[in-house]
Amino acid sequence: MRGFLNIDKPAGHSSFDVVRAVRRAAGIRRVGHAGTLDPAATGVLPVALGEATRLVEEVLGAPKRYHASIELGAETDTDDGEGEVVARGDATAITREQVERGLGPFRGEQWQRPPAYSAVKRGGVPAYRAARSGAPLDLEEREVVTYAVDLLGFERATGEAPLVTLEVECGRGYYLRSLARDLGRALGCRAHLRALKRLGVGPFRAEESVPLDVAVERLRADDVETLVHAPDAVLTSWPALIVADEAVAELRVGRDIRTRRHWPHRVAPRGRRARCYGPDGHLVALLVATGIPDVWHPYRVLPASQRGEGAAAASGGGASG
Repeated sequence: MRGFLNIDKPAGHSSFDVVRAVRRAAGIRRVGHAGTLDPAATGVLPVALGEATRLVEEVLGAPKRYHASIELGAETDTDDGEGEVVARGDATAITREQVERGLGPFRGEQWQRPPAYSAVKRGGVPAYRAARSGAPLDLEEREVVTYAVDLLGFERATGEAPLVTLEVECGRGYYLRSLARDLGRALGCRAHLRALKRLGVGPFRAEESVPLDVAVERLRADDVETLVHAPDAVLTSWPALIVADEAVAELRVGRDIRTRRHWPHRVAPRGRRARCYGPDGHLVALLVATGIPDVWHPYRVLPASQRGEGAAAASGGGASG
């Protein structure tokens, strides 16, 4: 069995809990997830089976969408509702217009400090472990990106703190808990993440996800025809090259290939990535353009004995752009 599952992670389960459940149900050890979700969070968690684990990095780099609820008026040590309140602020006078203006700096490229309770490591020590021991790490800011931050709702019930609802599309390494914390500080009232649902990761969408318990039941029954996505389903937005057996042999030993005769009139910019198939339609390697016209370098080669199905090749039209 090889491919991806689009799991709807339930609240109260860690991402590794999901992996462990899938591993037992599928009866295979080679299982991994593509993008950690906090235990309290729900939504899309891509899970790779078998050979597809070699493509997890490509999923991790894909844009992600979230539905986030942020409670104004209190900051916690975990930056979400699971932690202890460490600071409070008066949010009674905060308006929707102020929140909209306050979100401005959180759009586009920016620097963000990960939460003290996170899986980020320093000196080989996870931040959450150091925080639990009472010696939180001084984590460095890192560059992240948001492609869109939309204010969906602003609710203020009598006697309750305002609740802000956002939809966020972001890149790799972005923490919605950090966004909640930093937005609260920018507004001068403190805040924390109250609820989070991941709506999508690359090609995987929440409306097409499968609840964990349903996926486990189907895996045990070997009912996987519409459950498991082909390994290269995560690459369908990439250009596809289909090459002859001679080029496949070159790729197998890590050599660059020249594609002029296979892909006429195309000169890819340096750094562009593509998926490459053999004449039998099997995914052979992931390529990156070298900057030399029509010369591609294989940066990830799939084992010949475990080639994934090339269903995405057909949709790619051979040498499509």
